[in-house]
Amino acid sequence: MITHLSHITVFVRDQDAALEFYTKKLGFSVDMDARLGDFRWLTVRPPEQKELVIALLNPAAMFDDAPEVVEKIWQLLDAKKLGGGVFQTDDCTKTYEELKARGVPFRQPPQQRPYGIEAIMEDNSGNWYSVTQPARVPANA
Repeated sequence: MITHLSHITVFVRDQDAALEFYTKKLGFSVDMDARLGDFRWLTVRPPEQKELVIALLNPAAMFDDAPEVVEKIWQLLDAKKLGGGVFQTDDCTKTYEELKARGVPFRQPPQQRPYGIEAIMEDNSGNWYSVTQPARVPANA
């Protein structure tokens, strides 16, 4: 039986640049940085969620036998059509201001949504992430 999700994959163009973005700008820690021939297994973890690992992988090394697949991934990254997920925060506006001051690009500033407050940021490869402050549910609901 499946118990939990431990790793997600995010495709990046430049693993060194991605490592700097995720550690210096987002404050994540390095989980693993290992070379397996031409393949580099590079993973980071969010600071408050040690059980989740984000693999920052270069598709050219993963799909070296399928250049047409790699080209499609590059096109999607260039078009900023690949999403990385949703990060939660207790204060979306404060997180937005802190990350923006560190140079993190945002597609959308904090906005009220039915599910809470949401801002949308990008990494340096064009992947987007929602930064969400969940709506408060009344205690007597």
